[in-house]
Amino acid sequence: MKLIILIAGLFVFGACTTDEVIVGNKTTIEVEKVFDAGEVIKGEKINAKFVVKNTGKYPLVIAEVSPSCSCTVMEKPEEPIAPGESTTIKASVDTEKTGEGVLVKTVSITSNTNPSTTVVRIEATVVKK
Repeated sequence: MKLIILIAGLFVFGACTTDEVIVGNKTTIEVEKVFDAGEVIKGEKINAKFVVKNTGKYPLVIAEVSPSCSCTVMEKPEEPIAPGESTTIKASVDTEKTGEGVLVKTVSITSNTNPSTTVVRIEATVVKK
């Protein structure tokens, strides 16, 4: 019995590292809030990139990235971002599925920050072909 407790204790203490993500640790985030694509021709895709930097002292976990409409497709990092490190969130807007004129699409980034949601925008002016 003592051997089992000893092995279990070694396993628990051996599994702890400083890079480990602990639920409940909040960190801070820095991201450019607006991607301005300028003028685009209807039918073109807008390929936006948002550089996200972890400015806190705990790993940044991006749990979810939600676009405001189905014309926007997102790509997010799956691994935690270490303190001081950066990553890129990519968004592609299909202007074939949007109207002409001023385009503003929002993207909500949910992470272990306070507040937990950061909203960024993709802006453009869509003109006729």
